[in-house]
Amino acid sequence: MKKTLSLAAVLAVLVLAGGAWYVTRLPASPFDGETAAAPAPDLIARGEYVARQADCVACHSLEGGAPFAGGLEMGTPLGVIHATNITPDPDHGIGGYTLADFDRALRDGVTPDGRRLYPAMPYPSYEKMTDDDIRALYAFFMAGVEPVAEPVPENGIPWPLNIRWPLAAWNAVFTSGAVYQPDPERDALWNRGAYLVEGAGHCGSCHTPRGIAMNEKGLDSSDPDFLSGALLDGWYAPSLRGDGAAGIGRWSEEDLFAFLSEGRNAHAVVFGSMTEAFNNSLQFLTEPDLRAMAHYLKSLPGEGEAWVPAPAEVTTPAQAARAGLPGAQSYLANCAACHGRDGSGQAPWIPPLAGVTSAQVAEPASQINVTLNGSGRVVADGMPDAYRMPPYRGRMDDAEIAEILSFVRQSWGNRGGAVDPADVADLRSRTDPASIDPIVLQMR
Repeated sequence: MKKTLSLAAVLAVLVLAGGAWYVTRLPASPFDGETAAAPAPDLIARGEYVARQADCVACHSLEGGAPFAGGLEMGTPLGVIHATNITPDPDHGIGGYTLADFDRALRDGVTPDGRRLYPAMPYPSYEKMTDDDIRALYAFFMAGVEPVAEPVPENGIPWPLNIRWPLAAWNAVFTSGAVYQPDPERDALWNRGAYLVEGAGHCGSCHTPRGIAMNEKGLDSSDPDFLSGALLDGWYAPSLRGDGAAGIGRWSEEDLFAFLSEGRNAHAVVFGSMTEAFNNSLQFLTEPDLRAMAHYLKSLPGEGEAWVPAPAEVTTPAQAARAGLPGAQSYLANCAACHGRDGSGQAPWIPPLAGVTSAQVAEPASQINVTLNGSGRVVADGMPDAYRMPPYRGRMDDAEIAEILSFVRQSWGNRGGAVDPADVADLRSRTDPASIDPIVLQMR
């Protein structure tokens, strides 16, 4: 009996020691022991392009602030996280990082001192990036970005949720730990698109639903949950799969390319968080890369019935009065001039509301948010658009907005359902109007 207990104690100590080693170790990097030489200009330029693919500037910069100096406040279910300073400043930034340190932070979520990064940093996607792209990105940040001696505010995650070593176990369960491997059964265009969407583009960080542990439920095209739509920070990032009404099933590959390259097409215009992604990342990508992304996205299967248009029952104030539909008269007075009495819009400049994805899904957050706060200016090829959705928070109360959106979401064949004024009030209390100025964050 004593021998059994002693053996059990020894095993328990070994397990604890092994666990302690595992959660505090520095993962191996293919760049361990490598000393980076002064990078050539073409490598720096390539790294700048990879930074655009990864949209590093959107999280690590503030409007009006120095590029990559950090400080952006991000709300999470655990508390507030501030994006870090990733300039080559040796004290407040990453100036002391070796190439291997940089690689571990980017693809493993581990800092040189062994701290685990919260997966608000999309390393579950970045881990798919190739060694060549990591090397180029490092060259850009070390030689193409000005150092900024600016500290970042402390995160607002309370104890014990701010204990980071359990993230090592989280990573073991919820990340793949592998660089993207081309699918030999797919062509080069598909594989390039998959690499960009699943890797540097980290589209799944917003568009993939999360589990109870805040993990993305799918990380690649093999999982039907991948890019199937998710609620995030007051916006509903819709499905990017071929779902009938709730996804992009009606969009052609050319529609997708137009949306990625111009920020608009016959079905939609970028708004909300997607405006930032377009202005700071997508508009800078090459046509071949954007076509590859469109080709890949169009290949993803979906579920659900397609949207079936229905004739407009209310197109005049008199009809609205006779129908007695809440929100109909307000829609005609406030929205129809741009979006049409029949919800058809004025594509590609003003999107239709009949058949729009945000009016098909049960979650109304995006429509509430954009109605309350408007949307930012879309900037393509350096030119801001002339049309933008204005904020209505100052013109309408919660009940009026809920009525209009309920009308939109139940007209013209839309099937999103009614909106509760309490949901409008909730988003009103924790969101702000979009800026009227064009915003493109500078990287140099």
